[in-house]
Amino acid sequence: MRGLRNNNPLNIRRSATRWQGAREKQTDKSFVQFESMAYGYRAAWKILQSYYERFCTAGKPFTVRNIISRWAPPTENDTEAYIINVLKLGSLGGKEKLLPPSNASGYGRLSRLVSAMTVVECGIPFHQVDQEAIAQGYLLAFPKNKEKLEEWLNGEDEYADW
Repeated sequence: MRGLRNNNPLNIRRSATRWQGAREKQTDKSFVQFESMAYGYRAAWKILQSYYERFCTAGKPFTVRNIISRWAPPTENDTEAYIINVLKLGSLGGKEKLLPPSNASGYGRLSRLVSAMTVVECGIPFHQVDQEAIAQGYLLAFPKNKEKLEEWLNGEDEYADW
């Protein structure tokens, strides 16, 4: 529930990064606090994009397994249990290559990933995950994709990654 109180549903840790939409006064010593849930999701989308770029540079595939292994390392989490939960909740394959977050056609699978990670991080049921805030956060992260995301949401993108 801490992630919900902080408008930080993926529990992004505090760091030197100055996040857009972060509350001016940060009272949580460990996790970033955001002005709205959409800004918390924006930060998550931006981190996922940076993972994609790092994985490509390192020759690693952008998969759920690699993402979660980086997001929730074994030094802090039961990473394998986290991966299994996210795969099950999001109806995803652990080794399937995902499109980069900046490609709106991949929004379907990645939004399921983000939703499942929210469930694991916040301990809420899948149906309570705020899909509108996830989409708003996506548009805050990738505003140039507004038209493409709307096509995807309306089922008009023939290349949509479900």
